[in-house]
Amino acid sequence: QVQLVESGGGLVEAGGSLRLSCAAGRTVVNIAAMGWYRQAPGKERELVARFATDGRINYGDSVKGRFAISRNKLRNTVYLQMDSLKPEDTAVYYCFLQRLGTDYWGQGTQVTVSS
Repeated sequence: QVQLVESGGGLVEAGGSLRLSCAAGRTVVNIAAMGWYRQAPGKERELVARFATDGRINYGDSVKGRFAISRNKLRNTVYLQMDSLKPEDTAVYYCFLQRLGTDYWGQGTQVTVSS
């Protein structure tokens, strides 16, 4: 069983920045993919940014150029730096990890951007 611990959400004004982090624990091995998705009220969950199974980084179209994902492989931790935030970025952000064909999700952290 993999537990994902998220932190860093909150309330910020438009144009501001936030940094999210997600830790899977140092003992987790065989991580194939890890990253972030988000879900706004009334909308489907969508990709924000992730390290794919081939090692490449995928970004959602709406965040390209504003958000940046990074990771600490030794600590199995991923970070999401969010800059130039917009009200439409308001959502619950979920950490995601794929391991041995199984998907794991964090509990979610709320990000609210005021106009």
